[in-house]
Amino acid sequence: MSISDKTRKALDKIGLTGYEIKTFSALLKSEGLIASDLSQKSGVPYSKIYEVLGTLEEKGWIGSDDSRPTKYFAKSPATGLETTKQKMEDDFTQNKSVILNELVPLYEKSGISEKPDIWVLSGAINIAAKILDMVESCRTEVMVALPEAGQELIRQALPKLRSLHDRGVSITVLTSDKMDKEALKAITRMATVKVKKGLFGGGIISDKRYVVILLGPEMGGAQSSDLVAIWADHAGLAGFARQYFEYLLKDSRKI
Repeated sequence: MSISDKTRKALDKIGLTGYEIKTFSALLKSEGLIASDLSQKSGVPYSKIYEVLGTLEEKGWIGSDDSRPTKYFAKSPATGLETTKQKMEDDFTQNKSVILNELVPLYEKSGISEKPDIWVLSGAINIAAKILDMVESCRTEVMVALPEAGQELIRQALPKLRSLHDRGVSITVLTSDKMDKEALKAITRMATVKVKKGLFGGGIISDKRYVVILLGPEMGGAQSSDLVAIWADHAGLAGFARQYFEYLLKDSRKI
């Protein structure tokens, strides 16, 4: 059985070359091969096979033994992915340091001030409309923290959440333990749902970039019709909100 085009494209996107994919695919179908046999089975030229095997081993996708000639074998794809992920994160951290050290002083010296798009919204209808507009273009992930006062928002958002779920978007909802049980039951069909006692305030983060911070009536004694929210197109703010969201998830209860 050969690797599908979909999986080949995914492997390509995480940094494996065409020759590396062919070599790993051939090793998946064997219990171990020497370089010459592997070249024949994979279609990778013999003049290139040792270079390809070296990079695959460095990336954590294959291993080798001490026999003569050396035999190569496939490692678990999970191991290869984890090694690749760690290397990408290490490379990103190193490159981030280099970039920030040189470019931040230049940016600050220029006198340019960042002007993120930030809006203050009031009223459940207006907030719901902005949220629906925000998630319309969502591609990968939506994280929702919803206080009890936001029940009307979630009812309005249910059709959109169903659409996102059908498109393969990952949805996580954290809500108050006082939320209506029927509303929670409807959400569990399309999202991972967790509840937290005493949750106040809330928000929505879309694709780690767009964020709505919801200020419930608990924060000002207002009625639910007077909900206030802050919407921002700002990766830094969204990143901070996401970290806080994950912190809240740690001691929440899954339903």
